[in-house]
Amino acid sequence: MNNKLIIAGPCTFGSYEELYKNASMLKERGIEYLRAGTFKMRTSPDSFQGLRDEGLEMLLKIKEELGLKIVTELTSIEQVKKYGSKIDIIQIGARNMYNYELLKEVGRLNTPVLLKRAFTATYNEWINAAEYIKREGNTNIILCERGIRSFSDETRNVLDLQAVPYIHKNTNYKIIVDPSHASGLAYMVEDMSKAAIAANCDGLLIEVHYDPKSSLCDSKQTIDFETLDKIIEYIKKEN
Repeated sequence: MNNKLIIAGPCTFGSYEELYKNASMLKERGIEYLRAGTFKMRTSPDSFQGLRDEGLEMLLKIKEELGLKIVTELTSIEQVKKYGSKIDIIQIGARNMYNYELLKEVGRLNTPVLLKRAFTATYNEWINAAEYIKREGNTNIILCERGIRSFSDETRNVLDLQAVPYIHKNTNYKIIVDPSHASGLAYMVEDMSKAAIAANCDGLLIEVHYDPKSSLCDSKQTIDFETLDKIIEYIKKEN
């Protein structure tokens, strides 16, 4: 997609067949990076926690069969040691931005790291988290703006697009935007993606599923492939 990094896929999945169908539809559209969660950090312990190791093995199988690069969150040092060199981008979720020992561990690898901004983190706190990774030797760091918490409950979070020019001006890091988690509402994702592109972000992280209503996690913010096609066309036109 020219110079924009597009990472897309379901929040999580419940079977290999579900994952394969989503991955195949991404590949048809020229998307190189499949994102899907297997180790899910959920607010409620009753929520689906992902297929964990079984799911990670499915992702690795998809990588081999379809030639896609895989992006997934790792939540512990043990997971990083086991899978960190096997996946293409390690995602550090918002809840773990302050987990400095985990940041140091991914810093000891060469695998690129996608570092999400914590819900209430300042720019400097976010940048300092990235420095924990960098000082261990890993300079392959991508920052991800995914919305910050506010007083409003009409949307999941508030997308802080000012983060894009700030990071570009004050650091050498690339920054992508996650409009799915920022809004929590599928109907906003297309417009917020366009706004992020207008702000000159380096890419997008988008939750998409062939049947959003059946998605096991975050179905309200998951777009369908028709909407993804519109976003892709907009990016091609603008770049």
